[in-house]
Amino acid sequence: MSKIGKKPIEIPEGVHVEFADESYEVTAAKGTLHVPKMRGVEVTQSGNAITFQTSSSDKQARMNWGTQRSLLQGAIIGVTEGYTKTLEMEGVGFRAAVQGQNLELRVGFSHPVVFPIPEGITITVEKNKITVTGINKEKVGQTAANIRKIKKPEPYLGKGIRYEGEIIRRKAGKKAATTK
Repeated sequence: MSKIGKKPIEIPEGVHVEFADESYEVTAAKGTLHVPKMRGVEVTQSGNAITFQTSSSDKQARMNWGTQRSLLQGAIIGVTEGYTKTLEMEGVGFRAAVQGQNLELRVGFSHPVVFPIPEGITITVEKNKITVTGINKEKVGQTAANIRKIKKPEPYLGKGIRYEGEIIRRKAGKKAATTK
């Protein structure tokens, strides 16, 4: 049984959830998100609360139960508060700048790396920090992961792009050989 699926979702003021045939539409001040309907899950709205029930007892329906709730909860949080991921650049001469709809990174290669900013995502740069913001949790996380992938932090000096607060396991490196 899903412990997550049992919890109802409280709909905050200013958020409108519309039930369609193929998906749910969540609208608020920041924008609109569409959440696909999952098989075997019945969603009901009473007042300002949304509850979830399984319509069949097969294994896939029970798995979809908690997933459907989490997706709707994420959409409601996204359109009210939004999501943010912060990346830190560590390295001598590492720079980033937003130029139009592109993020230009200078991270130790012979050329600058141009990363196109996806639609619905806002990127700001302040010194050595890159902040990725948006209403779609999946898009924000994937964009941050793609930026990090350009220059992953390496274990010897710790240079690269990492998430804020990420701990990099450091390796010792070469030691001087002793003579006998």
